[in-house]
Amino acid sequence: SPPEEVEDASEPTKRDRSHLENTLKLNEEKPADDVSGVLQRLRKIYHSSIKPLEHSYRYNELRQHEITDGEITSKPMVLFLGPWSVGKSSMINYLLGLDNTPYQLYTGAEPTTSEFTVIMHGPKLKTIEGIVMAADSARSFSPLEKFGQNFLEKLIGIEVPHKLLERVTFVDTPGIIENRKQQERGYPFNDVCQWFIDRADLIFVVFDPTKLDVGLELEMLFRQLKGRESQIRIILNKADSLATQELMRVYGALFWSLAPLINVTEPPRVYVSSFWPHDYHPETHRDLFLKEEISLLEDLNQVIENRMENKIAFIRQHAIRVRIHALLVDRYLQTYKDKMTFFSDGELVFRDIVEDPDRFFIFKSILAKTNVSKFDLPNREAYKDFFGINPITSFKLLSQQCSYMGGCFLEKIEKAITRELPDLLGSLGLGKKPNVLSCDVTGCGETPKNRYRKP
Repeated sequence: SPPEEVEDASEPTKRDRSHLENTLKLNEEKPADDVSGVLQRLRKIYHSSIKPLEHSYRYNELRQHEITDGEITSKPMVLFLGPWSVGKSSMINYLLGLDNTPYQLYTGAEPTTSEFTVIMHGPKLKTIEGIVMAADSARSFSPLEKFGQNFLEKLIGIEVPHKLLERVTFVDTPGIIENRKQQERGYPFNDVCQWFIDRADLIFVVFDPTKLDVGLELEMLFRQLKGRESQIRIILNKADSLATQELMRVYGALFWSLAPLINVTEPPRVYVSSFWPHDYHPETHRDLFLKEEISLLEDLNQVIENRMENKIAFIRQHAIRVRIHALLVDRYLQTYKDKMTFFSDGELVFRDIVEDPDRFFIFKSILAKTNVSKFDLPNREAYKDFFGINPITSFKLLSQQCSYMGGCFLEKIEKAITRELPDLLGSLGLGKKPNVLSCDVTGCGETPKNRYRKP
């Protein structure tokens, strides 16, 4: 009857949420698996075996990446990226059931989110200013201070007492607006995105069927996602707004426009659905959309379950980079000492080496002597800047970084990479999946093959 239709128009019917609760195990009262012992061992390995070398060779100035204790103990982070108004905020509202509550994220047809919003667990609903978040060193966001006050004004935290947030943190980002210049944002947008990308366990890149044009800012974003392909999931949202035939065309067009940006043999998983609380449009593929949604939730659950494995793999990857950096600085220093004579001008000698490291086989000798993959070598240019700030004479050779009680820095980091961290990973697997001990997964063998693929 007509009155019912009017009612429908004003208040669309909501979908059942039971599949959300079941897939994400939100109703299970099981005690959270205790990982505090593993975290303590991980912190100990980091502080005793990795950090000394990191500090001694000022790795932070090369990569701008220092690992804080907050980062070691932080929950998995899920990052939402994509053009403006594709439904990123609506998706977070839907997953957390925030619709029609005072804390729902703003949504709308125009660009609404201009902040980086971190949605985390807390005893009661409250908002936290970015300046406060950055000042609290117990949180993992204190390194964000380096992006300046303009950025901190665009950072906001929301604490929500939700079961899912006890195990994961969501980050909503400002939509990508093509044809907008970086400087209009007032802070280094790409650098901030990179900071979150480097730390995210899962990256949802969300698209809307009507906004598939790939412009410069989106291209830049995909360049930043290189190397993180295994964490990326592409979401074609608002899928019930199209007829089936049109949806298939859009799906093809999306792949076509992304193909040049993601050159991997295994394309990222694409989920096609409408991630919001309202019922799917009639005469669309409801069953397909629901299955896609459940498989995305399973994906999210998997990341939560594997959080410790991912954390150990992340620290190990960091250790490998620190080790390579130390070996390179050591090699630059050794070459400098060999070339110096009583009459040489130190600055000129070193400028020669930095300008053309290949003439002195600096990078080649690292590959020849040690177990280093050529794909992990840092950029040569980066060392020109690095030594511009840090004079070569301010470093010590690796052979001098040893003490009677503490042993040698290099030996300790190598032991952490080849034995301690893989053993820690293995100890996690004993209960649930014995095959984690195989060296294919942990990369404990000393062959450089695909060593950093997350287990």
